[in-house]
Amino acid sequence: MLLLTFKHIIADFVLQSSWMAIGKDQKTGWALPLLAHCLVHFAVAMALILIVAPRFWFVAFIDFAIHITIDRAKGFCAATFGVTQENKNPWFWTLIGIDQALHHLTGFGLSIFMAANP
Repeated sequence: MLLLTFKHIIADFVLQSSWMAIGKDQKTGWALPLLAHCLVHFAVAMALILIVAPRFWFVAFIDFAIHITIDRAKGFCAATFGVTQENKNPWFWTLIGIDQALHHLTGFGLSIFMAANP
């Protein structure tokens, strides 16, 4: 769990550029920034998993698929309903919180899977 939490902090906050963060939530042109962002998650996850538990290499692909789905859903809500900080939408921080909670639950679930299959 600590490994996947570390991965999330690095990929979601340290390595995510403004182009990715803003671009992935747009009505149009969101695909490339979203893909780039999720590929960063994939690369960091794969690197860490190969170091710590290489037999679970495929977990990086699962994490990628779930991450891109969650972020696209958040981007869709942001773009469709104007749930942005710029719009001062009162649901902005709630949407961010739900997004982060789902990512952490993903890490928790994947950690349980790896721990249950030593």
